[in-house]
Amino acid sequence: MIRGTALKYEADDVNTDVIWSGKYTYVQMPSEEMPRYAMETFDPEFRAKAARHSVLVVGKNFGCGSSREQASDCLKASGIQAIVAKSFARIFYRNSINLGLPVIESPEAVDLLQTGDAAEIDLEAGRLRVGDREVAFARYPEFVLELIRDGGLIPHIRKTAP
Repeated sequence: MIRGTALKYEADDVNTDVIWSGKYTYVQMPSEEMPRYAMETFDPEFRAKAARHSVLVVGKNFGCGSSREQASDCLKASGIQAIVAKSFARIFYRNSINLGLPVIESPEAVDLLQTGDAAEIDLEAGRLRVGDREVAFARYPEFVLELIRDGGLIPHIRKTAP
C-alpha cells in the first residue's frame, strides 16, 4: 500500500530531457544528489514540492524522448513513491519498473486526483482511493509486484540469485 499526497501537473508529453536534463546524463551522480536537478527546467520548485508530495500525477505520454534511466531514478530519489499518468512512454514505464518505481496508467485516476489530495494506492488490488472515491487500474502481474517490493530489478536479482 502506498499512501501519499498528490502533486499534479496538467501537462502532456513531458519528456525525459525535461525530467532529467541532458547536461547531466553523463555525469556520475549519487542518488542523494539527484533531487537538486530533477525537473529543474520544467518546475524549478519541484524539489521543494516533491519533499511534501509523494504521488506524482501527470497527463499523457509522460517520459517520452530519450531512454535515459536517470529520468525515473531522479524522481524516485526525490521521494516520489508512485507516478499516475494518463499514459507513459514505454521505455520510461519499463525503466521505472526496473528501478522499483510504480507507474500507474489511468486517465480516470488522473482526473480524480488534485494537488494536495491524500491518495492510497493498492498495487496488489489495482485500486487507487481518494477519500471515499475509488478508481480501478490494471493490476501488475505478480513478477512485477516482486520487482517493486524488492526495490527494482537489480535488488531483486541480488535477492533471488543463488
